[in-house]
Amino acid sequence: MEITKALVQELVAEQFPQWSELEIRPVSKSGHDNRTFHLGDTMTVRLPSGVAYADQVKKESRWLPWLQKQLPYAVPIPLALGKPGCGYPYFWSVNRWIAGETLLEDSAVLKRDLAAELATALNVLQEIEAEDGPKGGVQNFYRGCTLAHYHQETREALRRLSDQLPTKILWKQWDAALEMPYQGKPLWVHGDIAPGNILVRQHHFYGLLDFGILGTGDPACDYAMAWTYFDRESRPVFLRGLPQDLIFRARGWALWKALITYQDSNPDFRDAARRTIEELLSESEY
Repeated sequence: MEITKALVQELVAEQFPQWSELEIRPVSKSGHDNRTFHLGDTMTVRLPSGVAYADQVKKESRWLPWLQKQLPYAVPIPLALGKPGCGYPYFWSVNRWIAGETLLEDSAVLKRDLAAELATALNVLQEIEAEDGPKGGVQNFYRGCTLAHYHQETREALRRLSDQLPTKILWKQWDAALEMPYQGKPLWVHGDIAPGNILVRQHHFYGLLDFGILGTGDPACDYAMAWTYFDRESRPVFLRGLPQDLIFRARGWALWKALITYQDSNPDFRDAARRTIEELLSESEY
């Protein structure tokens, strides 16, 4: 069903009447998996857009308050968990609004500075005990799991693009990623480290948004931004100190996403994919 301002007003009035007089308006840039609306000046309402994302809200409500206590940077904090109602079939949430801009909105960020700051932020997340956390799997689109889950999709994309790209080089990168499986203990995985989910203030890292595909397992997917955003100068800063096998798998995650969106109908996705492929092909060892 369509998620509208009127629907959000009905849900809030029915389940949280104490907030029913607050203004509701869409955020400037809402995501694909969820629709987000401002609720007054200090809160947001977050609603899954389909059944594939329906369990994300309950997971965030369970784990984000616990993680925030151990993180030195901002993450969204669920304040209330809404239930299905008013014709809307999924659980939804009311969250604390974090002021700031996403990386998409701040063109003055220095990539080298951000690379170091984001690497530190991910390291802190991974140091938190993850033994009891949600395991990676179908519920989070296999973030934290082996890239083999996307082998067939990647193989088909490489064959489809064989007349447009030097796919022999890209095949080598993909094979290298598959040949080095993760053998460490499960670590926390954000799962969607991308410019739209990175919050900045005064041109520096401030926090992480959208933990909908949070999980535990191999953190390699969280480093795909080395190629999807960073460049030859800033990429080594972001990847500094990481084991080579993790870097190979991270490259594989970036490659998979770029290949499946290389011909996307959305020009933003398509342009991002082509830039990522250019970065991947610039790697000297290939």
